[in-house]
Amino acid sequence: MSKKTTVTLAKGDGIGPEITNAVLSILEAAKAPLEFEEIEAGLSLYQKDISTGITDAGWKSLRKNKVFLKGPITTPQGGGMKSLNVAIRTTLGLFANVRPCISYHPFITSKHPKMDLVVIRENEEDLYTGIEHQQTAQVFQCLKLVSIPGSEKIIRYAFDYARNHGRKKVSCFIKDNIMKMTDGMFHRVFDEIGLEYPEIEKDHYIIDIGTARLADTPDRFDIIVTPNLYGDIISDVAAQITGSVGIAGSSNIGESCAMFEAIHGAAPDIAGQGIANPSGLLLAAIQMLVHLNLPGYASTIHNALLATLEEGTHTADIFRENSKVKVSTSEFAEAVIKNIGNKPHHLKVANYPTEQAGFAYKKYSQQPTEKKLIGVDVFFDWNDGSPESLAEKLQALNEDDFQLEMITNRGVQVWPNGFPETFCTDHWRCRFIQADKKDIAHTRIVDLLSRIDDLNLDFIKIENLYTFNGKAGFSSSKN
Repeated sequence: MSKKTTVTLAKGDGIGPEITNAVLSILEAAKAPLEFEEIEAGLSLYQKDISTGITDAGWKSLRKNKVFLKGPITTPQGGGMKSLNVAIRTTLGLFANVRPCISYHPFITSKHPKMDLVVIRENEEDLYTGIEHQQTAQVFQCLKLVSIPGSEKIIRYAFDYARNHGRKKVSCFIKDNIMKMTDGMFHRVFDEIGLEYPEIEKDHYIIDIGTARLADTPDRFDIIVTPNLYGDIISDVAAQITGSVGIAGSSNIGESCAMFEAIHGAAPDIAGQGIANPSGLLLAAIQMLVHLNLPGYASTIHNALLATLEEGTHTADIFRENSKVKVSTSEFAEAVIKNIGNKPHHLKVANYPTEQAGFAYKKYSQQPTEKKLIGVDVFFDWNDGSPESLAEKLQALNEDDFQLEMITNRGVQVWPNGFPETFCTDHWRCRFIQADKKDIAHTRIVDLLSRIDDLNLDFIKIENLYTFNGKAGFSSSKN
């Protein structure tokens, strides 16, 4: 008998306990060599004003066991509560969110019977860092942070996943026609790393048309790699068009730790009714078994699930005209248990390899960079007149080599040569630039801010303007 592996477990909120208990019963029946260390996490802790949704004991368990099976957890909207999912992913370095989306047509109704793709989503960066500020009475900001090392890591993971799983193509989804620096860098890194995998086909899509084509003709895709927010959205789209979000599981993979979960939420509206579909969390547990190098158990349980779906034994969310019997959560688990040892007759038989190549992590190597400070964007909370009147005040601060170049409002240039039709808020970005683009000292910017303060103008933020190897490290926003 295999030595048992200890896995940290949280049953979650809403339907979480119901579907988790169903999955645990299947794992036990299949004699998977696992034991579980349960922790409290989620809504019950938020209600005790624990803003992270997890205790110190919970963190200790996760760091010790390094593998986490998690039921869906509710994050209260608004207020100061943090998303537990995001906290675990970022704190434990779970950089890769892997979401297989497969059609089980005709046993689960889908308009896309050949669909079989994987969304690989960057998990630590982008807007999900949650760095937000209210800067004026009218304007809020959320910082989008994307790094070269983070992009390299997720993109390389996607190509390695393709190579290890016999996939033929990797598609990059970005929006670099608008976000030319952040998404542009992600696209550039995708092209550079792709050269190391000549046997794998590559393409890229702007996120809007890419999502439209994913929803319309998903069989054109094999693996999609994308930044965090886009990946969250398109993986739900992909899961839904397979037939139901309720049959999709996901893994969150890091260098040392991993978390496995269904992609759907806690569904409090149906909690306690015993009708939830446990398939998403079960498929996540199957991914966990593969991760733990227990592919035989993963194959056995996956095939039992497929055989159950083929029989037409379905929970309410996937019950359609092709279904045979509508069952509860626990009855579905019992049907899967009865099928342990059986294989599907029509769906593709699951056969996880005994050995899978791991992720070839390469530590990012910083290239020599010549960095120069050439100016500053100063942001103002100001609501006392036209852009021209603000420019007049600021031009009084001009020096021979350090002058006001432009003013924008919500990214649109409004001075000089602004249009009266442009709608403006109370949030203004004013760019001061060094005339010959030579390196300046930080003290010049400190002096400028001091003189702005003397004018009783409310500056709320600054962004230093740098060049890197002679290229501007900031957007122009000029009309």
